[in-house]
Parts: sequence; C-alpha cells; structure tokens
Amino acid sequence: MMQGKCFIFSAPSGSGKTTIVKHLLETNANLGFSISASTRDRRGRSEENGKDYYFLSPEDFKSKIDENAFVEWEQVYPGQFYGTLKTEIERLWSEGKHVVFDVDVKGGLNLKKYFGDKALAIFVKCPSKELLEERLRMRKTETEESISARMFKVQFEMSFENQFDVTLVNLDLKEAFENAQRLVNDFLVSKS
Repeated sequence: MMQGKCFIFSAPSGSGKTTIVKHLLETNANLGFSISASTRDRRGRSEENGKDYYFLSPEDFKSKIDENAFVEWEQVYPGQFYGTLKTEIERLWSEGKHVVFDVDVKGGLNLKKYFGDKALAIFVKCPSKELLEERLRMRKTETEESISARMFKVQFEMSFENQFDVTLVNLDLKEAFENAQRLVNDFLVSKS
C-alpha cells in the first residue's frame, strides 16, 4: 500500500491545524486530504458526509473495526470514535497524491508509527492555553460543556508534543502557512 508520502497534522482543538491543512490543500495540487471516519454529530450545516468526515453510526464504526478496515482508530471522547480508513489512503495514492491527515494527537502518533519514514508528523501548537480557549469560543460551534472538555484535554495532548517530528507554532497565521509549506517542500524532496 506504500506509494506516496504522508503529512500528519495533530494538535489540541483550536490550535489552527485545520486552517493550515485547508490552506496547504488549496495551494498544492499534489496533496490530498484523508477524510476521517467519525461517530460524532456534524457541526452545524456546513459539514458534509464524504467531504469533511465519513459520518458513521457507532455500530457501523465498530463493524469496520472488526473488519480491520482502519489504519488507526481511537475513542477520542466517550462514545465518539475517529479513525482512518485504509480505503481512503488507497484512494488518494491511486490519484497520485501525497496524503494529508488532520487528526487528534493519539491518532497522529499511531499514523506515524504505521507509515514510519514515509510520514512527517507535525504538532501544531498554539502559543498559550488562553489563546486556545479564545479560538474555540470564536468558532461559535462549541457548547460550554464541549469547550470545558476540550480545555481539560489540552494538557494531556500537549504532553505528546515531543513525540512528533516537528512543532509548528501558530501565532501568526500567514507565518504558520509559510512554515507549513516549507515543511512540506523539504519533506517531499527528502529521500525517505
């Protein structure tokens, strides 16, 4: 199944990883987005099945676990599963693209372990927890309960930063875009 390279972007919620990933995908025709599977509810009306996530019922997700259909999967929050389908990676590689992942921290480390030197694992870091909480609130898609749960999880997720290949600090978005592009370019020309 190993055909292209992989870029794994992981971070606590609100760090800006999704914004950075979307920018890279818009500006690099050779990159393709790995759509994750999830059992969580859609956020508002903007999220589409098969575009933002493959929204599965918990029963369907568990069936796919039993079928060994995932490269990796995690129960990120109680009752909320996320995972990377093998068919999704095969789809992108068959299109001649390098795969970009936007995943939680544990999923990112599992992907790095699976793909090894063919993957660059990037930890996107917000400069402070206060700014992180502010960004979550600005989304206006989170409840107070979900913000509280995400902020509680931040400290845990930050403890994994040193297990990633590189940290990308997102204070200034334009600078973060430039640094992310540099990381992609450098990895694509490397021998791994």
